[in-house]
Amino acid sequence: MDRRSFLTTSAVGGTAAAAACGLAAPAYAQGKRTLTLVTTWGRGLAGVHDAAQRCADTITAMTDGQLTVDLRAAGELVGAFEVFDAVTAGHADMYHGADFYFVSQHPGYQYFTGVPFGMTAQELANWYYHDEGHALHDELGQIFGLKTFLAGNTGAQAGGWFAKEINTPEDFQGLKFRMPGMGGQALGKMGASVQNLPGAEVYRALASGAIDGAEWIGPWADEKAGFFEITKIYYTAGFHEPGAGLSLATNRDVFDELPPAHRKVIEIAAGETHQWNLAQFLMNNGAALQRLQANGVKVLNFPDVVWDAMGAAAKATLDEYMDDDLFVRIRTSMERSMRASSDWIDASEGQYRRQRDRILG
Repeated sequence: MDRRSFLTTSAVGGTAAAAACGLAAPAYAQGKRTLTLVTTWGRGLAGVHDAAQRCADTITAMTDGQLTVDLRAAGELVGAFEVFDAVTAGHADMYHGADFYFVSQHPGYQYFTGVPFGMTAQELANWYYHDEGHALHDELGQIFGLKTFLAGNTGAQAGGWFAKEINTPEDFQGLKFRMPGMGGQALGKMGASVQNLPGAEVYRALASGAIDGAEWIGPWADEKAGFFEITKIYYTAGFHEPGAGLSLATNRDVFDELPPAHRKVIEIAAGETHQWNLAQFLMNNGAALQRLQANGVKVLNFPDVVWDAMGAAAKATLDEYMDDDLFVRIRTSMERSMRASSDWIDASEGQYRRQRDRILG
């Protein structure tokens, strides 16, 4: 039995199972259809919830209400980390989230959010829309009965908030730190006690001392979350998510039975959200960082010795999955595309920005 058949005939675990009992089949009325969209985001989380809501609203508007998307935030129908199983099993129609939450389903999902020392937001878009990225995402989705598109991007994420400064790799020993995905696995190799918490739970865990530090997204979203109220030590550059993509996934049976025009609307809405959301984060981060500093936040960068240790741990983490053929093909494709994009971006935009900064000061 393949994974898709198994999920369709088995119960969804945890709170998802209970919530699924209350979910009706997709609603129809006078030729109109309502799709249930579940998310990994708490309602109102800056930027990420906005991306999910924009997808939902755009699909509804572009179909003139013929296709209505009913957004349910994390915990309203299923838990944040249960949306994948809810959609693959057919208990919800769509999810919006960060696919690296689902590396336990397949490690290749990490690449469609971001891998340690991986692609920037622009490099990810290049690979996804004009190289093999989307085709590989689709191949991965077919295993689980999903049709998936990128639908948001946070840009480069910050290194995070810490109770104490990080001066050497040894400072991670025993540190209770929130970081999901393979970035978290890499920190685990450096001795950290890694926690994987939904975004809506991070503030409480940090405030209570359940964790010693956390990364979330970047200055704007982090300011909205209030982390500066707990600690003033903030590292602005991280190794773990240099251009984190967000995804909109539809149950493939649901997607395939939609009219072609509605399928295209979902694709277009996801793509438009991807660009809109990236601009939203980048537009807001600079001013938010200034406000954080005005509130006494100490902005730091990890020393080179820590970056080197992170690099070694990241490579060791990725290498552990090289026995999976699809993971190997995704990794090889991404790294080839990243090198090609990076070389040109550095030679053109990179050189321009260096000269601009020199001239304008």
